[in-house]
Amino acid sequence: MASQIAECLTATLSPDQSTRVAAELKLVEYFASPDTGLALSQMILAQDADMSLRQMSFPRFVSLNRVLILSEALSKHFASKICPGAVIKSHIRQNVFNALSDSNRKIRSLCAYTLSSIANSDWPDEYPDLLNSLINLLSSGSPGSVHGAMQVFTEFIKSDLTEDQILPVLRQLLPFLLSILGSNETHSAPTRARSVSVFRQCVTALFMVKDQYPQGTKEAVSTILPVWLEAFKVLLQIDPKLDVTNTDNWDGLAVRIQIFKTLDTIHVSFPRVLKPYLQDFLSMSLVHLQALRPEFIQYYLSSSDSAPGSSEDEPIELPQLISPIMDFAAAVTRGGKARDWFTSDNLNAIVVAIFDFVQMTHEDEDTWANNANAFVAQEDDETEAYSVRVAGFDFLSCLIDRNPTNTAQTLQLAVQHVIQSSQQQRDAGREDWWRPLEATLAAIGSQAEAILDCIDDEVDSGRQKPIDIEYLLSNVIPSILNLSQHSFLQGRGFVFASQYSRLLPAELAGQYLDAALHVIEAPSGGIPVKISAVKAIHNFFQGRADSYLSNLAPRITKGLSPFLFVTSDDTLTLVLETLAVVLEVEKAKWLTTEMAESLVLALLEVWNKNNKDPIFLSILTDIFATLSGSSAPGIYEAVVKQALPPLSVAVASASAEESWIAGTAIELITSLVQGSPERGLGDGFFALVAPNLFKCLGEAGDRDVLQNGIVCLTVVIRKDCNQLLSWSDGNGRTGLEYTLILIAKVLESDDESGGLAIGDLIIHLLRKAGEAVLPVLPQLLQAMVGRMRSAKTATFLQSLVIPFAFLINNQRDTVLSLLETTTVDGRSGLEILVTTWCENAETFQGFWPSRISTLGLMQLFVAERASLQNLTVKGDIIVDRTNKNGESFSARPHLLLARSILLPYSSFAR
Repeated sequence: MASQIAECLTATLSPDQSTRVAAELKLVEYFASPDTGLALSQMILAQDADMSLRQMSFPRFVSLNRVLILSEALSKHFASKICPGAVIKSHIRQNVFNALSDSNRKIRSLCAYTLSSIANSDWPDEYPDLLNSLINLLSSGSPGSVHGAMQVFTEFIKSDLTEDQILPVLRQLLPFLLSILGSNETHSAPTRARSVSVFRQCVTALFMVKDQYPQGTKEAVSTILPVWLEAFKVLLQIDPKLDVTNTDNWDGLAVRIQIFKTLDTIHVSFPRVLKPYLQDFLSMSLVHLQALRPEFIQYYLSSSDSAPGSSEDEPIELPQLISPIMDFAAAVTRGGKARDWFTSDNLNAIVVAIFDFVQMTHEDEDTWANNANAFVAQEDDETEAYSVRVAGFDFLSCLIDRNPTNTAQTLQLAVQHVIQSSQQQRDAGREDWWRPLEATLAAIGSQAEAILDCIDDEVDSGRQKPIDIEYLLSNVIPSILNLSQHSFLQGRGFVFASQYSRLLPAELAGQYLDAALHVIEAPSGGIPVKISAVKAIHNFFQGRADSYLSNLAPRITKGLSPFLFVTSDDTLTLVLETLAVVLEVEKAKWLTTEMAESLVLALLEVWNKNNKDPIFLSILTDIFATLSGSSAPGIYEAVVKQALPPLSVAVASASAEESWIAGTAIELITSLVQGSPERGLGDGFFALVAPNLFKCLGEAGDRDVLQNGIVCLTVVIRKDCNQLLSWSDGNGRTGLEYTLILIAKVLESDDESGGLAIGDLIIHLLRKAGEAVLPVLPQLLQAMVGRMRSAKTATFLQSLVIPFAFLINNQRDTVLSLLETTTVDGRSGLEILVTTWCENAETFQGFWPSRISTLGLMQLFVAERASLQNLTVKGDIIVDRTNKNGESFSARPHLLLARSILLPYSSFAR
């Protein structure tokens, strides 16, 4: 069979499509035989087989292994024909295990992955000797065997050990790992690095079981970790330049990368053990940053030379070491356990290193110049992109948080040096003179809020400013705003000025804004400077409230509008957020009708393309509410005329499979209603929306659509209830009837999440349309009381109870009389309401619901009605260890429980 499978595997690479398809189909047939797995495992071991054929066996084998796992599970219920016997499975496992010692590194790596897949299903029940066998490989001294076993352990510790297995395994495994780490002449650097990686997984595993096995974990930590920490000290004391100079690869960095990652893990998991070593490791961190600076500049900043890679498949780059170093040092700084180490000399050296390593690399420059979204994402304070630049900004943030004044003073010295050296490099004709200055401004700008707070604190205390930002704003930034040939530095100037706009005089701030506007309006200009200009405008409008902003707002709005059609993702988010803060200036009373109409059309286009994105939708709803809320003459009517018809059509035309289109369209309609003027929605507003809205809500099964519709109707009732009451369809059914039908639908539904807003709708309906609702009020109250008996979630119960609290607070006796005559399954409506109310009153959320609930309970408390006097509700839990039927509760008089709920509020009445 092995030769037949080999022929099939070879045929799958044929250039002829029919041959490939036939081979794949034949392989499927072979998979039906339990001997196929054994044949594949034997091919893996065959030293005389073609290497490509051996490697092709692995993906097929892994796929087959998954089939076998499934068939084994099915065999418990059915007679599976392909499930191999125990003997065959044992041979397969042994073959794959033996291949961990193969002379070819790629075969070992593929075998490690395959064995991990097997162990995931077979260990420990069917493969109990796996762990001991792997440890024996580690102790064999064979570099190849150790390499193979180490790769298995990397996944094994992470995913296959249970809590009670961790401690025994670690006691057995860790001494071998430490021995491998120290055997630099026997084992390769990547293998030694894996020993540290596995050790890090062990530390994480220990942390996970420390509460379950406190004594065992304490013993392991106190005896194991110090030994490893001493080993780390010895290894990190070796000059890091030896790993990056005069060598064909940077494999040696792999060990250092894993060590710093592990130090960070230990600091998080067991900080006490690490505390005596912190100052030594911080000093080593600084030495590494300083020693590796020339190579970073050479390979990532100054030239296009490729850095030496790795001898294995996984790449090794210098940023992979720099980032963990900064992450570890930042974590130690944040913890505050090594504050004595941060002398002025060390702090200055750290800041200089940060400025060096956060410079834009050639890769950054190429990516950001051609990918607007990538450029915007890396500028975001909450970016998920991980890089040396992000790590450096985070480290600087920790330094400022821990020691703001000294760090700010150090920044002042460092920035002066960068300005001078950049000018010298520029005069000397260096093309990349701008990189250090851009990095310095980016670093200081990233900490603008903390630095401004530090300056304020120092000035308020009568001391000098620790850093002179005004000098930069007046003498450095203006000179770089016209450097169009260095667009990243030019853009950084705009962003930096906006981050510190609070320090700018109004006149100078206006000049900066005008310059940013020129960049946006210019037909030429690269991605970096245009996006930076938009970001600067966003910051200026968000951080200031000067009168001149309203003069520039129309021009900015006009300049931003074209970006809505050509941007996407993060860039579009930035444009929308900027547009939103610009429109907030004087509540957009400066808008013209023409501008509003064109803006609405552009925003609807954005919505059409992105109506499934919740981030875009949240910004769009705010913008539409601001537009419709503008007090400028004719703006509301223009916005409604442009936006309402297409949104109404979208509500009706969206299919059930694309229900989010209707849901988001309803949200935008709601935002128009929210911004409407006090005089009402205007003639024909609800008449245009109502047919499609009620049709959609009547057919909708999507809870988000229902909830959005309920919110929309609630806002309509609050803003202009008469439009809902006066509207009727062609059959004479009114808007009120449709609303009551919707309420009934929600109350009858088992899905409570769609009715979380139903309480607000009912309350505002009672407030605004009380007389119109009166004829159906008994049926409505009975439906609500009946639903209370089966309601499960606290929020839905609140939606049912609060309307009663509102009614009782206003018409107590009328409502109580109705409830006394209402019966649901043999219980009075009053009993159901009071019981539900008292059991859930303390869980109600929101100021107004809690307040109206308290006022309603007071009305019940003072009402002298016989029906209330004898009511009992659930009291305290009864502790009974012999009760096998669940919890039981005492019965308490309703008035007594109500008094205990109201008691905390009695102090406010005094």
